[in-house]
Amino acid sequence: MPSLPTRRVALVIQYLGTHFYGWQRQANHQSVQQTIEDTLTQICGHTVVLHGAGRTDTGVHALAQVAHFDTHSPVPPDRWSKILNSYLPQDILIRQSVGVPSNWHARFSAVWRRYRYTIFTAAIPNLFVRDYSWHYYLHALDQELMHSALEPMLGEQNLSALQRAGSKRPHAWLTVQEAKCWRERDFVFMEMQASGFLYGMIRLLVGLLVEVGRSRLSVAEFTNIWQQQRRNDVKYAAPPQGLCLLGVGYDNSPFFKQEVANREVLTMIT
Repeated sequence: MPSLPTRRVALVIQYLGTHFYGWQRQANHQSVQQTIEDTLTQICGHTVVLHGAGRTDTGVHALAQVAHFDTHSPVPPDRWSKILNSYLPQDILIRQSVGVPSNWHARFSAVWRRYRYTIFTAAIPNLFVRDYSWHYYLHALDQELMHSALEPMLGEQNLSALQRAGSKRPHAWLTVQEAKCWRERDFVFMEMQASGFLYGMIRLLVGLLVEVGRSRLSVAEFTNIWQQQRRNDVKYAAPPQGLCLLGVGYDNSPFFKQEVANREVLTMIT
């Protein structure tokens, strides 16, 4: 019997990162990629490799991660979301599955990624936001100062000061398309969209940004640290649970609608 043609299928994936050791497959820990790959391999009857648009660390969430895989299974592309959701654990959900051309790539075809970081500033803890925010309450934060510190980052920048050790990326240049910080009641949000992100970048950025918000670091000094690539002066990373990958953008997006969250995360946690 002749083999069936290979198809490429793209997925939009939500996951709660609390109980996973990040996106990328690891030897001794459960990851999101491994969980979905193993499920696909079981269903397809052949080894499946899942290619993600980006990696997220242990404990980091995703509202709309994107990934693709190749298979010669006869299952129609738009059926994969329903099939996978019947097998996957409750903290992973496939929002969409679509067929894409063989030269389309979840990572290399992407033109932007967007992240949000959430800080919960109320003095009394809240169980329902604990896994999705950084509980930072000992010092008041000025979100307007924090927003001002982000504005000079727009455009093409070398952000090597905000890259953790161990990155295999050949350079630290990227284009920041949007960056903002704002408050809603007890929540302070930082959101950034860029052509790509460095290893550990957002958590290091937020760790430095709160120093501006509590007036321990001026906007000018914050800007000088990253512009002069003063990596040794970036000492603290914000905890992972406050970070969420909101979406990944493509020219001529193959998905039914652009999967970018403006209010969904806030609605979910408040």
